[in-house]
Amino acid sequence: MNHEIESEICEISVDPVKVANGEVDDDGRSRRTGTVWTASAHIITAIVGSGVLSLAWGLAQLGWIIGIATLVIFSGISLYTSGLLAECYRAPNSVKRNYTYRDAVKNYLGGRKYKALGLVQYTLLCGAMVGYTITASISMVAISKSNCYHKEGHKAPCKYSYNPYMMALGIVEILLSQIPNFHKLSWLSTIAASMSFSYAGIGMGLSFAKIVSGHGEKTTLTGVEIGLDLTAADKTWRIFQAIGNMAFACSYAAILIEIQDTLKSSPPEQEVMKKANTIATFTATTLYLMCGCLGYAALGNHAQGNILTGFGFYEPFWLIDLANFFIVVHLLGAYQVQLCFSKLNMKRCGKFLHVNV
Repeated sequence: MNHEIESEICEISVDPVKVANGEVDDDGRSRRTGTVWTASAHIITAIVGSGVLSLAWGLAQLGWIIGIATLVIFSGISLYTSGLLAECYRAPNSVKRNYTYRDAVKNYLGGRKYKALGLVQYTLLCGAMVGYTITASISMVAISKSNCYHKEGHKAPCKYSYNPYMMALGIVEILLSQIPNFHKLSWLSTIAASMSFSYAGIGMGLSFAKIVSGHGEKTTLTGVEIGLDLTAADKTWRIFQAIGNMAFACSYAAILIEIQDTLKSSPPEQEVMKKANTIATFTATTLYLMCGCLGYAALGNHAQGNILTGFGFYEPFWLIDLANFFIVVHLLGAYQVQLCFSKLNMKRCGKFLHVNV
């Protein structure tokens, strides 16, 4: 039985008694319990990843003026478009819901486009999952290196392979994905979101300490300057890469409707989702600006792709370990949240069909 048929059965096989008793929603699916705060946590978990630590590098490529302006502009665009997309959850003058981003594309733009969208969406999802696994393994290796240097000395040959860590992470993710009703565990997003604030806070704290100590590196209004170590072509490439990173950091449209589908029906979902969009976007943008600006001011034009590595693997080693541990925990949660929302409709509907068909 395909997805479209299952969705139709879910919508028409509604038990009025269960709806009246509050056991299910008006479409016959499990009662939604999401609030503006759970939706905000889901959004923050999805968009605030370890990429926040690369924003100092982005500012180093663009400079103070263009870098900050780019972040603010993309955040504004994301807030505007997410508000429009929130209105697509329910069809105009109808109670019919669009449970996923693909459903909305199909109902508003047509059948062929939603199939193409599904291919693109799941391709991006696979890419994101690979990125999460690689980034988490890098953080785990960083912890091992930090501890090795602390015990054996700064000149010790501390080299580790990423492969065992990636395999271990894959096994853990497979086990976590077996938890039933995973989409109802809103605490997962809360923990993951708190982890992102924690490691970003450590990065900002280390940056602030370096700035106030008077050891901040050189910064410029236009970013890294073209010279012997940087050609005009390399500078152009880095600029576009930095702009792309910032645009990607602000976007979460692919899972917005799936998050909206977790909200209670009253008050209206679109109103609650718009508030969640505002809270999450403002929070994420503030965090981005603070982390990027402090990191750039501390590390200057030599800022690396991860500001934590800009402070080395040595001291304070325990703080670097803690930050990398927070990154691993966050990515474990973000991995599951992304997968959960990609298959949320099927899991809910499948459960309903098992009981009522």
